[in-house]
Amino acid sequence: MAREYPLERTRNIGIIAHIDAGKTTVSERILFYTGVSHKIGEVHEGDTVMDWMEQERERGITITAAATNAFWKPSYLAEAQKTKDNEYRINLIDTPGHIDFTVEVKRSLRVLDGAVVVFDGVAGVEPQSETNWRYADDYRVPRICFINKLDRTGASFEKSLASIYERLTPNAVALSIPIGSEADFEGVIDLLNEQAVRFLGERGERIERGPIPDALKETAAEWRAKMVEKISETDDALTEKFLNAEAITPAELKVALRQATLAAKLVPVLAGSALKNKGVQLVLDAVVDYLPSPLDLPPVKGVNPKTGAEEERAAKDDAPFAALAFKLQSDPFVGQLTFFRVYSGTLAAGSYVLNTTKGEQERVGRILRLHANHREELKEIQAGNIGAIVGLKITRTGDTLADPDHPIVLEQIQFPEPVVSLRIEPKTKADQEKMGIALRRLSEEDPTFRIKGDVETGETIISGMGELHLEIIVDRMRREFSVEANAGRPQVAYKETVKKAAEAEGKYIRQTGGRGQYGHVRLRVTPQERGKGFEFVNEIKGGVIPQEFIPAVEKGVREATDRGVLAGYPVVDLQVALYDGSFHDVDSSEAAFKIAGSMAFQEGARRAGLVLLEPIMRVEVVTPEQFLGDVTGDLNAKRARIQAMNERAMGVKVIEAQVPLAEMFGYATTLRSLTQGRASFTMEFSHYEEVPSNIAQTIVAGRTG
Repeated sequence: MAREYPLERTRNIGIIAHIDAGKTTVSERILFYTGVSHKIGEVHEGDTVMDWMEQERERGITITAAATNAFWKPSYLAEAQKTKDNEYRINLIDTPGHIDFTVEVKRSLRVLDGAVVVFDGVAGVEPQSETNWRYADDYRVPRICFINKLDRTGASFEKSLASIYERLTPNAVALSIPIGSEADFEGVIDLLNEQAVRFLGERGERIERGPIPDALKETAAEWRAKMVEKISETDDALTEKFLNAEAITPAELKVALRQATLAAKLVPVLAGSALKNKGVQLVLDAVVDYLPSPLDLPPVKGVNPKTGAEEERAAKDDAPFAALAFKLQSDPFVGQLTFFRVYSGTLAAGSYVLNTTKGEQERVGRILRLHANHREELKEIQAGNIGAIVGLKITRTGDTLADPDHPIVLEQIQFPEPVVSLRIEPKTKADQEKMGIALRRLSEEDPTFRIKGDVETGETIISGMGELHLEIIVDRMRREFSVEANAGRPQVAYKETVKKAAEAEGKYIRQTGGRGQYGHVRLRVTPQERGKGFEFVNEIKGGVIPQEFIPAVEKGVREATDRGVLAGYPVVDLQVALYDGSFHDVDSSEAAFKIAGSMAFQEGARRAGLVLLEPIMRVEVVTPEQFLGDVTGDLNAKRARIQAMNERAMGVKVIEAQVPLAEMFGYATTLRSLTQGRASFTMEFSHYEEVPSNIAQTIVAGRTG
């Protein structure tokens, strides 16, 4: 099948931002202006296309990343030039802004080529903006910025841009500035083309370009001079022209800015208000002008699972097929959908692919192109595109799908560990079986959602990224799977670790007549740096323990780390080395060595000085100045370490602190009562650190008493 849109006119982009910065509103305008939808959906009215889940519409937040595609002819082209040959396909993913659903941002950025980062024109850079920016840095994703909500009281383009310079990157360059501010915001000045741009019509669909108002000519000239200097610095030919005071054309600036954006040397910044239908078309123009096509990026790299050699896959339809599965979603009508990004080659419906991560083949049933929760069936999908497959059995998030004759394993996605847990039980016997199926499906969709059975009580424990995350999971169980369940109170996901090195011996010897059991190991337990996890090392030499029993020792140790030693929490950030032991020719078995390994680890961990670790959260509180003392006093009582205090606007203070998660349950209610409901806060996971001994004693006593 011939390619409908050439790769150079394909853009794979994500809309990312802090919660309430206006991502979904921007996405809805993009769908309207590109003709995908004929009505603008509004978050506050609960009728958006991209926020299609019931929970999203009720709460006015994005929970799951929604994919769609649109087509755009740049607005600056003359009508005669707006032909099919100048049309671009934009594959768009609208991501959540709430920290509890940060997994959606991370896995989307892994497969996207570019991103539009949206900022609130009043608040500027906020905590989740920084987290998303770091993810984009990790995956080397070029981006453009859109300073939104410039019609709001207190909005300031200059202050928001300054916060980008200060907290994200010094390489931001303004391409437009607002005409008017707050309630008087009426359009933008296009600095590149030196034009005033206004958005007329009921929905801002008609763009009017004209001369810059006299009152703003001097300001515009200053901003443009800064822009020209910044762009010129990235290109030797333009630098020479700039130093010689020669005229530089908009076309030359555009070419240089595109190259600088692709190389992450510059980040274009635009101004507007999506809710008031101002500036979104210029964002679309910037997407096609400055963000990369799949051809602009280097070939994706991976490892050949047969040889271990590094290989590349170019973005070509006739190259061997390679794709990454980045999201699973249960659909009540078609079953399980596997979202994937095609990096090279072509995939046809009905063919077979190799899941190189699992080493097994899968049959490709139906291939879909997605429009939020609507879908279009495809016979095949080509390089550079994003789609979904129905009915894959073993593929999970982060798995590579490849041509069976040309296997390759692409880089996997690393996900953060859950920090909050709660106990859950079905309300009736009928709900018991359904709950197991629902939890399994939901955990397959979401790699940050974990399920564990408590062996002692027989209860099911679910873990996630925050209270809201688990609340949504329980709500989805009820709505999508008809499971009624009782949920306990959220609990902190503590962990255990060791403070020093220690050695221990484990002997498991049973003689009951006939063949007995014999396993004997010596282990060394050593602490590792925070976040390193668990590592098992085999130092056995000379056959003192036969090689076939070594995996059993490791299994016994791993199971013991999962169960915990001090208070039943997982033991992390340590290395366990098996360095000696003995065996019996007849009585030794895998089961005996597994038990011996578990016994030795538990003894070694106790000798190594076990301590509890707790999750520490990065908290930002925005409060009117008059309540500053009350808020900081309350934070100090919660064992907070206050990092900084800044002024966001006149009379508004921002407190940045690190606070143990255990102290933050119910904080929204506390903050409301302290500040007459006028303060707000955001919270995200920072790191794990040791629990103070007096508090640890209480926790351990509560778990073991």
